[in-house]
Amino acid sequence: MSAVKSSAEVIEAVCNVGLAKSKMTLVSNLILAFMAGAYIGFGALLAVKIAGGMPLESWGSLQRLVFGGVFPCGLLLVLLAGADLFTGDCMFMPMGVAKHGVGMNKFFRILILAWIGNLIGSIVVAWLGSYTGLMSDKATATYAVSLANAKCVLPFWVAFVRAIFCNWLVCLAIYMALAAPDGVSKAVLLWPPITAFVALGFEHSVANMTFIPLGLFLGSAPNYAGDVALTASWYGVFIANLIPVTLGNFLGGSVFVGAAYYVANGIKKAAKA
Repeated sequence: MSAVKSSAEVIEAVCNVGLAKSKMTLVSNLILAFMAGAYIGFGALLAVKIAGGMPLESWGSLQRLVFGGVFPCGLLLVLLAGADLFTGDCMFMPMGVAKHGVGMNKFFRILILAWIGNLIGSIVVAWLGSYTGLMSDKATATYAVSLANAKCVLPFWVAFVRAIFCNWLVCLAIYMALAAPDGVSKAVLLWPPITAFVALGFEHSVANMTFIPLGLFLGSAPNYAGDVALTASWYGVFIANLIPVTLGNFLGGSVFVGAAYYVANGIKKAAKA
């Protein structure tokens, strides 16, 4: 059995992934980013569907635990099937710059295209999930609308700090998965941090690209008969939520995981890519 990689080996691998991503073509970047958004969207749909059938007044905090416990399947698809997730790139790309001298044009291209591709994939999954009627039962739709409403009224700095904590945990999950010798080990290692961030109510930009549009689609449907009125809006998606959450996610992944382990392990700069 292969041994688990040391922290120094893992941060070297993180830097190398950043370098490899910088060499992706625009088409590859967008396709893989679309797929990552869709995969995270699948996890989001599953979480909403399950938690929506577990009323808070009956299940209490167990509802949040189950909500968080099923969501990680989306990240597992990203890691094992292969896709380009913006929140992971927040760790990979700065470290690619730090060690391999990846140019800033490539740095921004990867991050921007990953964000855009994730957004498209997430919204497609959210729309199809609502269109097919799979999420339209009263309990699920009410839960989805309530979730969207809540995310769109968070104060800027609250959303920002929750996003830092979120991607700190997400990138730790990815970091630990890179240390694992096989797929089963990767799944076991990534599950607890992802469950924790979701159950705690932290903010993940790509997950929110499904959670909030899903609530908008379901809450504005002619047949919506939920117990909660829709107050979220597309303005709330992009301005109130995704701006502070995207910024917080970048800081959480790049500084609190990538840079911290890069400096702690004394990684030396390589020749410019």
